Amino acid sequence: MSSLLVFTSLPDAASAQTLAETLVEQRLAACVSILGPARSVYRWSGRIEAATEVPLLIKTQAARYPALEAAILSLHPYELPEIVAVPVEFGLPAYLAWVDTETRLPPAPC
Repeated sequence: MSSLLVFTSLPDAASAQTLAETLVEQRLAACVSILGPARSVYRWSGRIEAATEVPLLIKTQAARYPALEAAILSLHPYELPEIVAVPVEFGLPAYLAWVDTETRLPPAPC
């Protein structure tokens, strides 16, 4: 089992909640932590911009990353959303096993 911590940011709490619920419902994430609003400063189209965003910490397994990325891209309101995945090298074994279990697809019916 290989766990990932995936970061993304949404423009508001409502869109963050919707994305978090969808990812967990589709078993693309075991858990999504919705953090408090953050102020982001970035360069976009040659200009320095600033915006308030709601960061998400998404706990998943590496095997689910392609589907997770596709879901974020389809649901995210930004033209170019932040999607950054960091491998989890260490963690409480029982917690990492839970992430694996909660993101595993159920077996197909016979």
